[in-house]
Amino acid sequence: MGIKKMVWKGVILLGIVSLTFQGCKKNEPVSKEKIIGLQLYSLRDDMLKDPKATVAKVGEMGYTFVEAAGYKDGKFYEMTPLEFKKLCEDNSLEFLGSHTGQDVPTAETWDKTMAWWDTAIDAHAEAGVKWIVQPSMNEIGYDSLEGLKQYMTYFNEIGKKCKAKGIQFGYHNHDKEFTTEFDGKPLYDYMLELSDPDSMMFQLDLYWITKGGKDAVAYFEKYPGRFMLWHIKDEMELGESGEMDFNRIFSHKKESGFQYGIVEVERYNFTPIESVKKSYDYLQTTNY
Repeated sequence: MGIKKMVWKGVILLGIVSLTFQGCKKNEPVSKEKIIGLQLYSLRDDMLKDPKATVAKVGEMGYTFVEAAGYKDGKFYEMTPLEFKKLCEDNSLEFLGSHTGQDVPTAETWDKTMAWWDTAIDAHAEAGVKWIVQPSMNEIGYDSLEGLKQYMTYFNEIGKKCKAKGIQFGYHNHDKEFTTEFDGKPLYDYMLELSDPDSMMFQLDLYWITKGGKDAVAYFEKYPGRFMLWHIKDEMELGESGEMDFNRIFSHKKESGFQYGIVEVERYNFTPIESVKKSYDYLQTTNY
């Protein structure tokens, strides 16, 4: 066989092999696993009784990460940061976030409150969490715009402290942030406008904004990119009330700034463990 014919046959053979390989890659199954977290407040009583067994059950359900609601004095559910992190990882879970916080301090209590935060942030940094969320405000934040401004100055400062340790700071709403208005504007809008986007993000509770008479999608459009975290919640288990249009909300992830979705169940038709599992199963039927 001539040299030119040999080279030409070699090129054809390589082309066939290449196309076959590419075809195999295209036909490889794509993982459809959904990254779904659980706020452990959903299992608050179980976590108090037996946190290790409870975390194990969460891992078995298919959840991929947890958000804690049990920080106190440098520990999580009476475990050191590394102990709790290991417990999660031993059960195929990541420990990504935590709910904790302090009410806005007075001038006299500012230093004490900042010292509390320094300890808390160090503990969370040791555990390797990505975020800390303050889950509420006291009445000062709702009584007047001036009181809310005090809170926002405080939150922006905490956000800077968290950012310095590689953690993002955020706030979790209830319905009162939407039903309370100052000069005709919902309190939540002021929070978004008075917060420093570089230091503070928002964890939008999809159920509570709906109960507050507002539309999550409208907020995504008005304040794009501000809602890194969602609490995916219904009256009880997910899908229970029929009032939550989750598929519509989920289709607007991109403009919201969404990164992580977290199931939270506060009231139950079944045992908390069953309700949490049913909520996980429900999300598998949606476009989440």
